[in-house]
Amino acid sequence: MFNSIRKNKNKTYFIAILVFIFVAAIIYFFTWYFDYGAWAIPVAVIASILISFSSYWFSDKIVLAATRAKPADEEADKKVQNAMEGLIIAAGLPMPRVYVIEDDSLNAFATGRNPEHAVVCVTRGLVNKLDYYQLEGVLAHELAHIKNYDILLSTVVTVMVGAVVMLSHMFQRMAFFGGRKGNNSNGGGSQATVIIMIIGLVFMVLAPIFGLLLKMALSRNREYLADATAVEFTRNPDGLIGALEEISQDSAVECADPATASLFIASPVAKAKAHTKGGWFDTHPPIADRIAALKNIKA
Repeated sequence: MFNSIRKNKNKTYFIAILVFIFVAAIIYFFTWYFDYGAWAIPVAVIASILISFSSYWFSDKIVLAATRAKPADEEADKKVQNAMEGLIIAAGLPMPRVYVIEDDSLNAFATGRNPEHAVVCVTRGLVNKLDYYQLEGVLAHELAHIKNYDILLSTVVTVMVGAVVMLSHMFQRMAFFGGRKGNNSNGGGSQATVIIMIIGLVFMVLAPIFGLLLKMALSRNREYLADATAVEFTRNPDGLIGALEEISQDSAVECADPATASLFIASPVAKAKAHTKGGWFDTHPPIADRIAALKNIKA
């Protein structure tokens, strides 16, 4: 566990630096496009710092807004609160904020930059359809992600990938709707337009590849570790096994998208894979494999 925490922190720093450089390059071309002259580099660096800073400090708020999650109701969601209160003692963690997505599917995720600023979010379907011990297993799994600092890496990657893709799309639109301001004499404007269009095409190709590479940095083994850690907290593998079996039948969350998929306990953009063969770019290992691993712990 401690080795996983160290690796997650190191990966987060590396990815933050990588995204900082990539975003600075994109913004530099924005400023060049608008003919900022000597201000191009300072503007690119400052804007990249602000984006990186926001990705770290406000990542939980960005993710919660993107998934349309709302704070849990003290009375209506008492089942979740009661299960969480018992688990945080076993996990040795501060009480995270609890949010609910009003969706009938079964899924959950954790987000935040550290255990002191963590959020656990569950769908309405998960609360209503799982029994107490199954719900406890899912919550324990999310607390394991918090304890292992998976939330820091996953959330920063999610927000930064979104920022890179958004900036690239903006640049594409600008590239295809006019050339660089100024320098229109002697065909300079048309030449600049061609250059801008080429740069826009490059970013159009690089942005999704860059996003895939960052998501590949999120090892799928984190789910196996979180499952095993959850069993340490609950001492009841049957609860999480039963929950995963139910989740595999209905995990698709309407408000989720590929950018936030890696945060959830199972893929929220399609039915969670229950077969034993995973794809290269899957954000989660097959649920059947996870259940088999839990049964080995039980044995």
